[in-house]
Amino acid sequence: MITGGAGFLGSHLCRRLLRDGNRVICMDNLITGSKDNIVDLLGNSDFTFIEQDVTHKLHIEEPLGWVMHFASLASPKYYWQYPIKTLKSGFLGAHNCLGLAKMKKARFFLASTSEVYGDPAIHPQTEDYWGNVNPIGERSCYDESKRSAEALTYAYYRQHKIDVRVVRIFNTYGPFMQADDGRVVSNFIVQALKGEDITIYGDGQQTRSFCYVGDLIEGIARQMQCDYIWPMNLGNPGEFTMLQLAELVLKHTGSKSRLKFLPLPADDPKQRKPDISLTKKTTGWQPQISLEQGLIKTIQYFEGKLKQ
Repeated sequence: MITGGAGFLGSHLCRRLLRDGNRVICMDNLITGSKDNIVDLLGNSDFTFIEQDVTHKLHIEEPLGWVMHFASLASPKYYWQYPIKTLKSGFLGAHNCLGLAKMKKARFFLASTSEVYGDPAIHPQTEDYWGNVNPIGERSCYDESKRSAEALTYAYYRQHKIDVRVVRIFNTYGPFMQADDGRVVSNFIVQALKGEDITIYGDGQQTRSFCYVGDLIEGIARQMQCDYIWPMNLGNPGEFTMLQLAELVLKHTGSKSRLKFLPLPADDPKQRKPDISLTKKTTGWQPQISLEQGLIKTIQYFEGKLKQ
């Protein structure tokens, strides 16, 4: 079972697990997910869609091998709009999923985030770094939803011996992102394709590391197969400034959009780059798709969406 299975990452994961011969139950309340992301799966006899909020009691009759918690309001646009729902989906959602995993004697997988590191004081970020998070800031509803979900995951591991896996996902992009979700890659691409100003917060020198979704899903599949139970970073260690990202988007869209600079949001991290040494050593995974290659695929997806 995958919560958030109709979302950006969840829908890709559903396809991968079906392709690998699994039966998949997808649960999503469709606040940020969309049935459009899974419409091609609805006729598959090995796929079931349940429209439900993960913070409500979960009842699944059939046996489960994995309970995978991906439900989250991961975009600033949404977690600023729904801060309480964000916290509840992180902590209460994890609590319900862990309880289901315990009852079904299933393994539990938590999709955590690089945001647990906050505005990091070390660079790049390793899994043993405890983070630099403002617990009452504007971003705290998302950061702390994931930090508390991790704490609960390992409480269940220690007390109830649940077999767990946790990935800390760094910025990921690709097809099935929402055009209006407020994330930087989709923002820049949609603005460029529409000929609108590309909005850059601050001076554009803050950095992020962008992982193509196909690479990320391969990393998740590999972690499911390994025996390592502690958090692992998943992301592309290539580091780019927001200005560099904007220049690449303009190059590959052929857009004449101008750059528009706006004030930097509170607690916005200045640098973000994963150290993936542990992941490479444990699973042999490393990303294969460059930022330019991934942007071309993503631009093609949004060109099609904007024509609909």
